[in-house]
Amino acid sequence: MTASSSPSLSDLLHAAVTAVGGTERPGQVAMAEAVGDAIDDGTHLLVQAGTGTGKSLGYLVPALAHGERVVVATATLALQRQLVERDLPRTVEALHPLLRRRPEFAMLKGRSNYLCLHRLHEGVPQEEEEGLFDPFEAAAPSSKLGKDLLRLRDWSDETETGDRDDLTPGVSDRAWSQVSVTSRECLGASKCAYGAECFAEAARERAKLADVVVTNHALLAIDAIEGAPVLPSHEVLIVDEAHELVSRVTGVATGELTPGQVNRAVRRAAKLVDEKAADALQTAAESFERLMELALPGRLEELPEDLRHCLMALRDAARTVISALGNTRDKSVQDEDVVRKQALASVENVHAVAERVVAGSEYDVVWYERNDSRGGASFRPGGASLRVAPLSVSGLLREKLFAERSVVLTSATLRLGGDFNGVAGSLGLAPEGVEGEDLPVWKGVDVGSPFDYPKQGILYVARHLSQPGREGSRTDMLDELAELIEAAGGRTLGLFSSMRAAQAAAEALRARLDVPILLQGEETLGELIRTFAADARTCLFGTLSLWQGVDVPGAGCQLVVMDRVPFPRPDDPLMSARQRAVEDAGGNGFMAVAATHAALLMAQGAGRLVRASGDRGVVAVLDPRLATARYGSFLRASMPNFWYTTDRNQVRRSLAAIDAAAKAEER
Repeated sequence: MTASSSPSLSDLLHAAVTAVGGTERPGQVAMAEAVGDAIDDGTHLLVQAGTGTGKSLGYLVPALAHGERVVVATATLALQRQLVERDLPRTVEALHPLLRRRPEFAMLKGRSNYLCLHRLHEGVPQEEEEGLFDPFEAAAPSSKLGKDLLRLRDWSDETETGDRDDLTPGVSDRAWSQVSVTSRECLGASKCAYGAECFAEAARERAKLADVVVTNHALLAIDAIEGAPVLPSHEVLIVDEAHELVSRVTGVATGELTPGQVNRAVRRAAKLVDEKAADALQTAAESFERLMELALPGRLEELPEDLRHCLMALRDAARTVISALGNTRDKSVQDEDVVRKQALASVENVHAVAERVVAGSEYDVVWYERNDSRGGASFRPGGASLRVAPLSVSGLLREKLFAERSVVLTSATLRLGGDFNGVAGSLGLAPEGVEGEDLPVWKGVDVGSPFDYPKQGILYVARHLSQPGREGSRTDMLDELAELIEAAGGRTLGLFSSMRAAQAAAEALRARLDVPILLQGEETLGELIRTFAADARTCLFGTLSLWQGVDVPGAGCQLVVMDRVPFPRPDDPLMSARQRAVEDAGGNGFMAVAATHAALLMAQGAGRLVRASGDRGVVAVLDPRLATARYGSFLRASMPNFWYTTDRNQVRRSLAAIDAAAKAEER
């Protein structure tokens, strides 16, 4: 190779794959070439790469070869860590002799993921009193909170990153909130006594110097929505786990008001503004709390008059307090800048959400949510929240994501029902091949999977079962589940459409079967997965949405069961509004929204079965609609192409044979 000629992509890929101890796969080569072409042409690419393709090298190698700055955004923490701790260091070393440069890489997250030294050393703004209090002194040293805080204080002396995810074992959200700030609460490096040694600022500086910046979907969404750039400028954006992007962006673009949150804003601001301004906010907060006590869950197509008046009062009072907070100084308040900044952040959020709901954009959906069962957003059980979310994020993504750079989106599940147009539409892209001056140019490529799905797996649909109803026990489904688990000798990942269904199944089957059954929520996710992988007889039950990252190759997971087709709940305000919007525009709302949502979850769920070339097993769907309904073929076409059957005896024999083979191997 002469000094002037640059190495070919295949040489670079070969070097990188060798360095990580892998073997090159045709799909990986095809992916790297497609990514390289998209980056060179400045166009966009959707690439579906099945499990085992080695997709991170499939995009890292062409991105590093290109030489411009690249941002890689992922949905899960596990993949971020894998990229920064394993894939990138090895790839950079392997490519260094060929590229004659050593690209730098860095991780960047939102500010609240980093330890705040100001909070740690100076304390947290006290809600009731003036100034700050020291959470370390306030918490009993023997309590869980006290122990967590002491560990954080020790850790702060030794950590180089201050990144919450580098602390193992982790601490509770409550403990972390005492030592972290949101970007709105941050004083700013120039005003802060600890600005020079701030972990979040250091992470930003490293990102500015890096060739590859690894971040998460949420920070990517904040960067796009809030207009103040958080990420350094970049030529290429790679979105991994891209099937998650729309829901993460929707989450960031969703506003929420709860009585607890409004009352906190009142308490924080009261000490810093005159009595008249504080009283007006207090009065508006009290009437909001009374209204929320009567709130019934569901969408608000029209704002009730009493809620409109209440929110206008809240908005106007918040606006007055915001001006007052900016104009007055009060020397009697200790460490006033911090207290003021936190008060301002709270009141600005109340103002922004109240203003947005009152404005009543046709592009927003507003609803009440009660948190009795989920605990979620409010701090007391049974609290209600008022929420507002965009009807669609596709316009936002088209404008903010695809305008300035080349974007590569990749995942094992982007082709739903046989094409990319469903996912592309949700991202703001026109159907493939449709051209127009404002339409981003893109193409979709499916590079397949190295696994032989028809030989390695069976898709079994229990056609003989009764259709699942809205509520009520499904005794025939539980009988079927018990028989399948017995035939498989345990080794089962049970994916349920709701937490309630998972709990009911675990309770019923623990009494009937002689195998250990773990249940989501009874331990941390990591601990559950470790226990499940360690003992082949163990079963693990949980909800479909939380198991997308489970990777248990081998005999530990040979049966994946889904209790029903996971359509969104009919009373889900945002999904039903999106469905109706498609219908109003002349489309098929059920297929575009409900069936697409179900297809994505089922494809991800089925993807848990075959994780390595030696894996064998069964995906069992205990819902006859997958075999009988018109949309069944669309859902099946979105899943790996396993051998398909509705014969229950055949499946029991197959499971028993797989179990026997696994036991023989264990012996």
